[in-house]
Amino acid sequence: MGGPGDPPEGPLEGAPGGGEDEYRSVVFDESFVRAARLQEFSAQERLGDHAPAVRRRPPMRRNLSRQAVILVLLIAMAFGTAIYMGVRHPYETPAAQPTEPLRMTVIPLAPQAQVPGSTNPENLYAHSPAAQFRIGAEGITMPVTRRTEHFSDSQVVTALSTAKDYLVASALAPEVLNGRSVRPARMLLDPQQLDQFDQSFARPTADGRHAPTGWLVRFDPSRARLADTKVRVQGTLQAAEYDSRTLEVTAEHTLVYALRPAGSGDKAKASLFTVRRELHFRFDTDDLRTHQAELVVSYVQAGPLACSEDSTNHLRPLLAGQTAKEGGPAGTDPFATGGATALCGSLAQSAQPKV
Repeated sequence: MGGPGDPPEGPLEGAPGGGEDEYRSVVFDESFVRAARLQEFSAQERLGDHAPAVRRRPPMRRNLSRQAVILVLLIAMAFGTAIYMGVRHPYETPAAQPTEPLRMTVIPLAPQAQVPGSTNPENLYAHSPAAQFRIGAEGITMPVTRRTEHFSDSQVVTALSTAKDYLVASALAPEVLNGRSVRPARMLLDPQQLDQFDQSFARPTADGRHAPTGWLVRFDPSRARLADTKVRVQGTLQAAEYDSRTLEVTAEHTLVYALRPAGSGDKAKASLFTVRRELHFRFDTDDLRTHQAELVVSYVQAGPLACSEDSTNHLRPLLAGQTAKEGGPAGTDPFATGGATALCGSLAQSAQPKV
């Protein structure tokens, strides 16, 4: 039934309120009207002489807001600055510090009496000051580590670990001790020291710079061989800042080897040989990253050795039953330049096994 004023058959199709108005959801707001390209003349304007009922409006100018313009300019400036900084960095990379050459001293210790010997190396160790020493790398103990002002805990640990690895490679590796290889120690050195290292083995010289026995422990294979691979070791490692860009590790260790004459069988008497090493390592950030070290100081005392023997290239131990030859150390020419003063000491009786 229709409402008041509607035809009996209901509202007409298309009349207001009748059927579904498909345009009811369209809202013609002010911005929509302003954006229209065609504009109807007003009633006052239509009274004049106008044939068309509408006129075409000029296109509106869409101006960017001031904030948008500023934002675009800031982005462009930031992008340009990033490109400039990438092409021309205003800060210079600090130049790498030159690596110091190794300074070394090797002092032979001559026995005061006949070198003690025994067919059982364990018996020698048990009656010597090395009785309580640990075996091999276990004797190179790591200290409690703390960060420094310019280096983290992990960097200090890396420096100490690298120093320990060098000690093992240069004084405990069997192929190094018997003179067959130098590679284990060489691999752990800073590349800038490799020339000095290689020259030391190519042309050994007692000049405080190029003695192989300053880099590592090795015995003359024509003189002696290991009677026991269980080398006794005791000592300390310490780490501290050398400067704001360098860590320094100091290693002080005593190593005791059991030796027999080269070519002899296991029935031959063995004797003990003692090496006291003080090594100073330095590490910059590149060394810590590559797990390599700069060895800057090597101070070695070793015996029993004869003062007259040349200990530059190999250590030539005095073995069981032998004594030091008469005469002092090799002479030093005070007029010769570039040579180191020959040094020799006495091996105390208390350092020898009581057998």
